[in-house]
Amino acid sequence: MTLHTILDPASLNQVPPGTCALGIMTKAPRAGEVKTRLVPPLSSNEAAEINACFLRDLSMSILQACNHAQAQGVGIYTPVGAEKSYESILPPEFVLIPQRGAGFGERIINATTDLFAVGFRSVCLINSDSPTVPSSSFAQAVIELAKPGDRVVLGPSDDGGYYLIGLKNMHRRMFEEIDWSTEHVLEQTKARAAEIKVEVCGLPGGFDVDDRVSLGRLCHELLNENTRSIVAPTTQQFLSRIIAREGRGRIWPT
Repeated sequence: MTLHTILDPASLNQVPPGTCALGIMTKAPRAGEVKTRLVPPLSSNEAAEINACFLRDLSMSILQACNHAQAQGVGIYTPVGAEKSYESILPPEFVLIPQRGAGFGERIINATTDLFAVGFRSVCLINSDSPTVPSSSFAQAVIELAKPGDRVVLGPSDDGGYYLIGLKNMHRRMFEEIDWSTEHVLEQTKARAAEIKVEVCGLPGGFDVDDRVSLGRLCHELLNENTRSIVAPTTQQFLSRIIAREGRGRIWPT
């Protein structure tokens, strides 16, 4: 038994009618397997720990959004068998559904297909690299997808990708011929939407934390007295502990 309900794509109607999925694409936070571009300045164990912090902060923001809109938090996880890894990370209100497929494009298509299959009216896929996205952005995505007419919702990232994509219907074309993990993802995705004549609704921008430079930006937003953000408290505490123990030079040089 696990803390979280695990959805089965082969079974229909497992969620309340009219619910939007706010699903985080996540890999179990194991040392040496996640956030490897943050090593250095972080150690492999620290990289896994900060990944878990990102998930905790994102899931709490998603829960807050669910309080204001008809939505359900979902951990879209890999590998199968890692379910217990999330018991101390994701809130018990979250449900889980496994990823399947080889490359990222295949996994994101399958995740969208599976979430629609279990009964969600609309689906948002969210990356695990943007812990500072506020709950208001997730709530806005749910609201946009509840409006009449087909549409796609995109939360743009500063690196040319997106931290969220939301759909009312399964459009495989949105995920085809995309140069994943490049600065072209957002524009190529918009081009696919134009090609199939689906309206695009934009959310406020965000940024991914996946290298030394973006880690410095994260520190600036969460720890600088003049810019300190109220989001991502778990990540803020994690970074503060490192700096209190070793000084700021290793992760946030002046």
